[in-house]
Amino acid sequence: MTKYKIRSGAAPFGRCADDDPAAVGSQVTLTSFLSADGGDEPLPSRTATPDAVRLADLSPPPPLTCSTFNNNNNLVNNNNSISNNNNNVQLNNLYNGPAWTGALSLSNGGSVSVAIADETLPPKQGAAGPPSPAGPGGGGAAPGGGSGGSGRRRGRAVLRWAAQRARRGCTRKLLLRRVPILAWLPQYTLAKGVADLVAGFTVGLTVIPQAIAYASVAGLPPQYGLYSSFMACFIYTIFGSCKDSPVGPTAIAAILTRENLQGLGPPFAVLLCFLSGCVELLMGILQLGFLIDFISGPVSVGFTSAAAIIIATTQVKDVLGLKFSGSEFLEVWRKLFEHITETRKWDAILGFACMAVLLLLRKVKDIPVGPADPKEKTKIQKILGQLLWFVSTTRNIIVVVVCAVMAYMFKEHGEEPFILTGEIKGGLPEFTFPPFSAEVNNQTYTFLNMVSNLSSATFVVPLLAILENIALAKVFSEGKPVDATQEMIALGVCNIMSSFVGSMPVSGALSRGAVNHASGVATTFGGIYTGIIVILSLHLFTPYFAYIPKASLAAVIIAAVVFMVEFHVVKPMWRTKKIDLIPACATFLSCLFYRLELGIVVGIGINVVFLLYASARPSVKVEKFVSSSGCEYLLITPDRSLVFPSVEYVRNVVSKAGIKQGSSSIPVVIDSRHIQAVDFTAAKGIKSLIEDFYKRNQPILFYNLKPSVVEIFQGVQPKDLKHCSNEAELNEMLKAYANQTQGHQQQMTLRI
Repeated sequence: MTKYKIRSGAAPFGRCADDDPAAVGSQVTLTSFLSADGGDEPLPSRTATPDAVRLADLSPPPPLTCSTFNNNNNLVNNNNSISNNNNNVQLNNLYNGPAWTGALSLSNGGSVSVAIADETLPPKQGAAGPPSPAGPGGGGAAPGGGSGGSGRRRGRAVLRWAAQRARRGCTRKLLLRRVPILAWLPQYTLAKGVADLVAGFTVGLTVIPQAIAYASVAGLPPQYGLYSSFMACFIYTIFGSCKDSPVGPTAIAAILTRENLQGLGPPFAVLLCFLSGCVELLMGILQLGFLIDFISGPVSVGFTSAAAIIIATTQVKDVLGLKFSGSEFLEVWRKLFEHITETRKWDAILGFACMAVLLLLRKVKDIPVGPADPKEKTKIQKILGQLLWFVSTTRNIIVVVVCAVMAYMFKEHGEEPFILTGEIKGGLPEFTFPPFSAEVNNQTYTFLNMVSNLSSATFVVPLLAILENIALAKVFSEGKPVDATQEMIALGVCNIMSSFVGSMPVSGALSRGAVNHASGVATTFGGIYTGIIVILSLHLFTPYFAYIPKASLAAVIIAAVVFMVEFHVVKPMWRTKKIDLIPACATFLSCLFYRLELGIVVGIGINVVFLLYASARPSVKVEKFVSSSGCEYLLITPDRSLVFPSVEYVRNVVSKAGIKQGSSSIPVVIDSRHIQAVDFTAAKGIKSLIEDFYKRNQPILFYNLKPSVVEIFQGVQPKDLKHCSNEAELNEMLKAYANQTQGHQQQMTLRI
């Protein structure tokens, strides 16, 4: 007999010293049980607790003949007694007593000894497996084991479980999902490279003026906008799943940063970027993307529109050449009217002219050139069409460069009609840890002080950044599913790494995403070229950025955000579901006149109240029918599952219908096709409902009730729960009631 050293439960399994090749592929049949000392061990009559053992030395595992002993020690078949799954043999319904040894005999004459240990009862002398933690009288562990061994086995079991989970997680498929560059890089071609180069260059020309302008929106020096525009591009190339998403500074992230910095300066913005990345990464790892679903479309519309108006408001003073501080909507407009007489003429002319040019150039790409069918266009017409598209796409950089050249020429002639951006720190930022302490206005802030000052921004900024990025990915997904978890992980890593180069919070920008898509980007590698262009601008062109008029940058921002105001969705909302205008308007007004974070909370709160009300007040349809047997009955149909907020309402509706429309006598049938689940409170309510009908001798039947719901109802032990699953059963039950009623009436007639 070949012995294999195998332990029971989840403990590691030792290798045998003398492998038996003949055992592989043999039929394994449970034939007998042997005690630890080699004698016969009678089978107890108790039901066993399932215990798993692993035949570590039978690989591949042999086919099993599933057999076991019943309580009378007779060998019977039981397909659930032994199961083979990845080298595991599951022994069920066998034993629940002291430790003993079972023998698995092979058809070729060999056998495998299996030690089964029970950790709650003391084993017999010399039995295999761990003893009970305390012997008789509460003494120490018996020889051969103890609570320490049990604890060690549990610890090893946890480690092995963790190792198995890790091995299951480290698959090639998961690796390709979490690092998408590994999936598309082997198929990268020259054609894709050219497409990415063109798109990356075009987006780079777009992002430079936007980055400088968004830094102004965030209340930061201009270079911080450029610092935010290259590292995220490189990181998203590796981890991003949406080729059209150019990650960098955005208007929403900038205005949220401004509202939460409160003039505390760049260190707080960089720390906010780092913390936002940590939150986004954690949400991705924990797969908390469902939280985004609580921000409904109307709330998103109200928030985006209010944010766009606030952003445009903060830039009006630069268009008019005014100098005053203020970031809140009402405060800015109040100070604007107070200083309106100080408006600088040339700044105002330049600002409004730039806005007009930008809006006109936006439409240039729509000018038809030649026939509508591309196949019928000549080569010159195609080139001209592409030129118009390029001019329209790069309108921001064109306007900014022209204005900067004009300002430089004025300055060379000793005139400065415009307020200029001023000196921008050149060169790349130092790659270092984000600031975990800061000194602002002679006051030192520790890490906890900084986090306390940022407060809710550490959750609101990443949440809205994820919303913005996933919305962008969905726009350009072309019908493909968006991996929200991967987008959260990618965005988190982008923000964390960007914080090491002095970045403010970043996200995917819809405007640049449209440029990327229209440029024909093939992969996320286009972000590499965008990042390189930003780096080159930091190295080579920062001295010239000083000549950019602030009015032109303000015009760039206003011309971009004006299309974020989504007043056009009000009409469709009114036509479809008017009540959706309530959270939309509440969010819009709260964001506009208070704070953006507060507006989001208000909008989500109103939606949650609507959801709770709908859950507490389901629609209940009451109809009167006549069965095929001629029995009249009421059919009551709730439109959703029964949960604790709604059960009393449904109970009252059914009771009133039974009394008023059913005259306290007609059978009431509850069509339960929509009741997918119930809870304990709902079951108690249904029990009370059944008792109400029972007291007035009025039948109540449940039709189409799911078996799982029936079990829950029966758990509270109602007096007379009658249910049926099809129309034939329903007709039989109604017919029986009709016959019973008719017989009762005849008896009453005879008595009279």
